Amino acid sequence: MAMENQQEDTMKISVLASGSTGNVTYVETPKRKILVDAGLSGKKIAGLMKSIGRDLSDVDSLLVTHEHSDHCKGVGVLARKYHLNVYANEGTWDAMAHKIGKVPLEQKHIFEMGKTMSFGDLDVESFGVSHDAAEPQFYQVHHNGHSFVILTDTGYVSEGVEGVIKNADGYLLECNHDVEMLRMGAYPWPLKQRILSDRGHLSNDDGATALMDILGRNTKKIYLGHLSQDNNVKELAHLTVASTMKQHDFGVGHDFNILDTDPDKATKLTII
Repeated sequence: MAMENQQEDTMKISVLASGSTGNVTYVETPKRKILVDAGLSGKKIAGLMKSIGRDLSDVDSLLVTHEHSDHCKGVGVLARKYHLNVYANEGTWDAMAHKIGKVPLEQKHIFEMGKTMSFGDLDVESFGVSHDAAEPQFYQVHHNGHSFVILTDTGYVSEGVEGVIKNADGYLLECNHDVEMLRMGAYPWPLKQRILSDRGHLSNDDGATALMDILGRNTKKIYLGHLSQDNNVKELAHLTVASTMKQHDFGVGHDFNILDTDPDKATKLTII
């Protein structure tokens, strides 16, 4: 019986959606069910939850990383319809207020950058990133000795951030664009400059480099996220990261697995 209980005391995650069109990640422990970001309509998020055998009405908290629409589009709707407690830092609350509509005061909570908050049996650690938003921060979730890092929407990964997120059991890490596809593509030059800047997004090559700096013996699952619809393809991102890491003698497929995400299809609910 003790062994049974031990096996049940796990953290599970599903990347419900990841991409330039919308981002939502689901995390559950025996006592808590949370979402990180809600960048799609409430209806779409409800459908994605059903696809992994879960119901939005069971979610108790929603953590927001920053105010861009592909991360906060559904925040207001979910807060009002499902009475979720919503957590974000002050800068993000101010910046997204006009996008999400009214959220009841008792459901609005401040999650300061660089702090850790406890949600029952789940500890969540926030850390700041370099992105062109008001006060962007991402999260590392901890349960029962295991951790999962969500890190997209950053122009680079600083040494400080690397120190916080090193050797997690799992990562959802940004591989937003292929640099050549972006340079040759139809985007106006100012937008290209923004994406390539230190306050933009990680490329496939940047993602591979960051992963080689942060993964450790505990790392078993790496999800490649936030792929651009216009400047990347799933196969290219996967190939770039896997081949780069293999060239540097990392045990791709042996020590850890590289997994793909999708803008409108949830990944399998998986133990971390």
